[in-house]
Amino acid sequence: MRKFSPNSSRRDFLTKAALAAAGIALVGSRAVGKDTAEKGAGLMPEAKAAARPICIFSKQLHWLGYDEMAETAARIGFDGIDLTVRPNGHVLPERVAEDLPKAVAAAQKAGLTVPMITTDITHAPQPYAERVLKTASQQGVKYYRMGWLPYQDSLSIQENLERYKAQFRDLATLNKKYGIHGGYQNHTGTDVGAPVWDLWELLQGLDPQHLGSQYDIKHATAEGGYSWPLGFKLIHPYIRTIDLKDFMWVKKDGKLEVQSVPLGEGMVDFQRFFSLIKAYKVQGPISLHLEYPLGGAENGAKKLTIPGGNVIAAMQQDLTTLRGWLKEAGLS
Repeated sequence: MRKFSPNSSRRDFLTKAALAAAGIALVGSRAVGKDTAEKGAGLMPEAKAAARPICIFSKQLHWLGYDEMAETAARIGFDGIDLTVRPNGHVLPERVAEDLPKAVAAAQKAGLTVPMITTDITHAPQPYAERVLKTASQQGVKYYRMGWLPYQDSLSIQENLERYKAQFRDLATLNKKYGIHGGYQNHTGTDVGAPVWDLWELLQGLDPQHLGSQYDIKHATAEGGYSWPLGFKLIHPYIRTIDLKDFMWVKKDGKLEVQSVPLGEGMVDFQRFFSLIKAYKVQGPISLHLEYPLGGAENGAKKLTIPGGNVIAAMQQDLTTLRGWLKEAGLS
């Protein structure tokens, strides 16, 4: 398996080339925004904690090592990084104690925070689960995304949920031990949490400080159509982190399927969504995902089939769109 290295001259060269192609100038050994470069400034800012930090999902930057990823995200304008700490991620679970501090240090050096990570953790006894949560907590990470849970066909829906309730309780206890929040992402499909109502069943009686929802409006819209605000209202007390992306339905080979698109080009009613975020006073970091075709970056590729500058430009555009919406909604 290819190993992510925070020190790679080749990757440094590729990163600088990609930044330059996206219109981000270089000063000395660091990348800086064009306006900043013209003023002769080239120093990285100190790490800051934004009130509602916008993080880039590091899956889309798997083609970069820790330092290059952090510097690129900072110069695009993100507040932080939602770091993949799972198999094939930026940090492998079995190496979390050694590599997570390196990744967090790279982010902080670039003026970013790492308020959240993405894991495959679904239950407390899982291999590396406690080590990941302990290390993350030591590094100042406050939130993590859980893995997904399947419905067992041999059991009824209620029997599945009863089994997973016990699993959630045990995991909430482990989260409390390390002062970290675990969020289950609602997702399109037939796994637990696709219909948000079953997620509410699992979360009832648990302390939202320890276990809750990482709410994904794209998947909620795909599964709930016009009714998604009802599910959002139901579980909003448990929402601590948010995933943002857009989509549209397209017909392919006679069948409708979800097609991811840049923010604002799809079906998600972001105006309604952010009005509810404000009304229900939902707080916490936002993770921006780019799942439309980007030369493999959308799937976590470690080698792109398009220029890196194209990926960076797409990130800049989606981030600009998102910040505009937040401002209009009075959330920034």
